[in-house]
Amino acid sequence: MDQYSPPSYPPNSQAHHYPPPESSFNSSGQGQQGYNTNETYHVQPDMEKMQYNQRPEPSKDFDESFKIERPKFNDWPFAVFFLLVVGGFIAVAGITLNALRKTFGFQGSSIYDSRNSFTMNTNTIILFAFIIVLGIVLSAGIIVYARKAPRLFITTGLILNVILGLGTCIYYFVMHYYSAAIVFLVFTLLSAWCYWSARSRIPFSATVLQIAIDVMKRYPSTLMTSLIGIVVSGAFSVLFSVVIVATYVKYDPNSLNQGCDVAGGSCSQSKLIGVLVFVFFAGYYISEVIKNVIHVVISGIYGTWYYLANSDQGEPKHPALGALKRALTYCFGSICFGSLIVSIIQLIRGIVQTLKTNALNSGDLCAGCGLFIADMIIGLLEWMVRYFNHYAYCYVALYGKSYLRSAKDTFDLIRFKGVDALINDCFINTSLHLYALFVGYLTALLAYFYLRFTKPEYNSDGTYYAPVIAFAFLISGQITRIALTVIESGISTFFIALAKDPEVFQMTNRNRFDEIFRHYPQVLEKITSDH
Repeated sequence: MDQYSPPSYPPNSQAHHYPPPESSFNSSGQGQQGYNTNETYHVQPDMEKMQYNQRPEPSKDFDESFKIERPKFNDWPFAVFFLLVVGGFIAVAGITLNALRKTFGFQGSSIYDSRNSFTMNTNTIILFAFIIVLGIVLSAGIIVYARKAPRLFITTGLILNVILGLGTCIYYFVMHYYSAAIVFLVFTLLSAWCYWSARSRIPFSATVLQIAIDVMKRYPSTLMTSLIGIVVSGAFSVLFSVVIVATYVKYDPNSLNQGCDVAGGSCSQSKLIGVLVFVFFAGYYISEVIKNVIHVVISGIYGTWYYLANSDQGEPKHPALGALKRALTYCFGSICFGSLIVSIIQLIRGIVQTLKTNALNSGDLCAGCGLFIADMIIGLLEWMVRYFNHYAYCYVALYGKSYLRSAKDTFDLIRFKGVDALINDCFINTSLHLYALFVGYLTALLAYFYLRFTKPEYNSDGTYYAPVIAFAFLISGQITRIALTVIESGISTFFIALAKDPEVFQMTNRNRFDEIFRHYPQVLEKITSDH
């Protein structure tokens, strides 16, 4: 790789300060180890690293700037597996949608005219359409709000979730829907605890969010990527929702089911469960891949800004297209690898949640409590994997590494230089997840009201409340997470670049760097060549 040309650093005659910030910054404006936030400190360049590191190089071409020394298709078996899953999903969709089409008169064409009284029908499809549209509209509104008022964005998200979650919980308790009430009570308590524990971090988070918003304004391709992601994820969510309903139509073993007479196999309970498990797995997997492709593209744009926006040679043209090309070629297998892990965990958690709800509704409190604990453990595992994956994909985007190599670098980054403190001190990603939770609350409540007031025959005994509400919550939350990737990915990329090369940001964005330093003196630490 050609030698990277660093920016001009302070002259040798100027004082440099490099004491390691071993403890946190106190409220008086003075670091406990002698840092004074009113004094200018300079990060010492790692000259050995400048000759041999992986820093992007100024160029008009994205592939030249973010050069891969030996380009290859990383983790390609997982890309092949993903394509097979997509093929299987298309095959199942073809069979089940054909059954839905041929029994359309029986299923009905509106909310109330279905003659299907034993399983999901057109009434459910219309509900899912409302949910998806609401999720898309709310997601777009959240992005606009973040652009207009980034400092209020964080606090509002935390408070809204506590209020709405508590209100939803109380309503479910009043309606004697105890399983849902308990779940929302736990989410509400966690949201309240997060807000209380994060109050001191909000100023730092607001500063970083403002930086991310400024980059979004400079690169309209970030919003265009997010918009395309919303449209693609919304369209797939529609297909996913209809296929779920069509699967019930085709394979439900009820004697009145006309779908059993349509080509595509006979009906049985085991076949219905097996096909549904595959459909949910494929849906989760495809949604995760869509989300992570967008993440890699956004990371490429933010990496371009961090390293090359103020270089003398200029930055590459069309960084979004260059990052998209890399995401769909050399990095696609790595994206599929990490997405597969999360999808399997999601599938297991979905099964546990369904069993938990059924146990609580049937009055089996022992089984319900055990499954509730299992759900919390699996949820924590999912969060940890997502958290780790998100930073690993930044390495995938910037350096074209394999998934396992990127995961190792992420682990080293956190382990050796304490960047976990920087990540934990920024509450933006948590706020973004809480906005997704907020959208999930609203759509789950909409689903409950819809079933309660339209009174479809298939839910006369209330057995479909749990799966419909759970699906509404999950699918709307996924749409929102995909939409907010434009912010989340940018912040993650910024953190990694700042941990590895803080001097770049100090020289090109001195005022912003000083503002971050006031809230987080440990920013002067960096990953050096020995790590």
